Amino acid sequence: MALTRSAEGAERLAHVNPAAAALGLRPGMTLADARALLPDLATAPATPEADARSLQRLADWCGRYSPWVAVDGADGIRFDITGASHLFGGERALLADLGTRFDRFGLTARMAIADGLGAAWGLARFAPAARTVAEAPARKVLAPLPAAALRLAPETVDGLAALGLTQVAHLLAIPPTELARRFGRELTERLAQALGQAAEPISPDRPVPWFLARMSFPEPIAAASDIAAAVERLTDELCADLAAEEKGARRLELVLYLADGGVRRLAVGCSRPSRAPGHLARLFREKLSGLEAGFGADVATLAAPVVEPLAAAQLGLGRIEAEAGEDGDLGLLIDRLGNRLGLENVVRPAARRSHLPERAVRVVAPLAPAGDGGLWDPELPRPVSLLPAPELVEAVAEVPDGPPVQFRWRGVTHRVARADGPERIAPEWWRAEGRGRRVRDYYRLEDGAGARFWVYRDGLYAPGESPRWYLHGLFA
Repeated sequence: MALTRSAEGAERLAHVNPAAAALGLRPGMTLADARALLPDLATAPATPEADARSLQRLADWCGRYSPWVAVDGADGIRFDITGASHLFGGERALLADLGTRFDRFGLTARMAIADGLGAAWGLARFAPAARTVAEAPARKVLAPLPAAALRLAPETVDGLAALGLTQVAHLLAIPPTELARRFGRELTERLAQALGQAAEPISPDRPVPWFLARMSFPEPIAAASDIAAAVERLTDELCADLAAEEKGARRLELVLYLADGGVRRLAVGCSRPSRAPGHLARLFREKLSGLEAGFGADVATLAAPVVEPLAAAQLGLGRIEAEAGEDGDLGLLIDRLGNRLGLENVVRPAARRSHLPERAVRVVAPLAPAGDGGLWDPELPRPVSLLPAPELVEAVAEVPDGPPVQFRWRGVTHRVARADGPERIAPEWWRAEGRGRRVRDYYRLEDGAGARFWVYRDGLYAPGESPRWYLHGLFA
């Protein structure tokens, strides 16, 4: 028995097993009353947070039957098997397979399949059989069930019982308008949902991909080579579906449903839309070596949760080889590096239309458009290494507007042997962050050891004010 503590401090039963229920114990009963009925009652503290996590993991595993899966309250899982039951030999075979696996996991579960969520909920909790497939109309299969099977609030159920309306059949005999007038809209809405007269879509816990390929195995597979072979077949199927819709995948997710109830997920990304099966399978193959599959996976799915348009194009011979999986395409190399290092870590510099050195270059994705280029004159010498931010230096100049004759940077004094400049760069007044800044006079300096530096002086300083010097970059 699981125990919880009520607001008044009394310990109460949170859950009871079937044996205790048969002896008259019920959730909500105080522990003192329960021990009066059963002195040797074995109990344990309730752990609702851990129970919720376990239920979520179990719901995730149920994705092997349908992607439309969601946790239902604190003790249930609901999923839509429309269009999926034939993969398991029909609804009864699916229910039997699910029940067998739950038994193997040591879980006791009541299950039902019906045309609507409301009917399935009521049958799963109140039907005489623990596993029910509703083949008759909902009105007929729900009629003998108690009113609580309609997912009504406890006070509503108690109010109906006081009037002798204890079964769904009693409510079906009363006109809906009379029910709404006497008991409110909740009762009529729940009744309509149970009968399939009101839509009640399932909102899955995970986004449902537009493109998905599925494969089941006669025996669980755990070896990386076997999983890699399955991925190749899945990518072939998925890419064929993508080609039919002129789409390309930007992200793929491989899900392995393990025989022991676990789930393993692997995801890869592409720098641009792709539907080249060999290339996509290779991206997964590089991640399979460290995959721990436990007792093996008996179902695998490959989904494309992020896709973009990718129309058919005429390819040259070199590109055809690349699409077949060769390493001649830059995009394929970027994808491989990105899935090892993270796509956000594979970038390239691109020119930006700005006169300021720290803004003239930006970091973009490797295959991003070139844009409209920068504003710098390519004939102007620029340092090969630009500091992340200009660093203040102590400089001495013979005249205020001349180049420095020596400067001190990071504790080292450099005597200037040669100087070239200045090159004046004005602030970008049309940008908010450029307003109020002063012009910069840049100099190229070389010390006695041959090291060359790019320094600038803040221009337009006030009379009597010492100019401030900054080092901004280093030449080779």
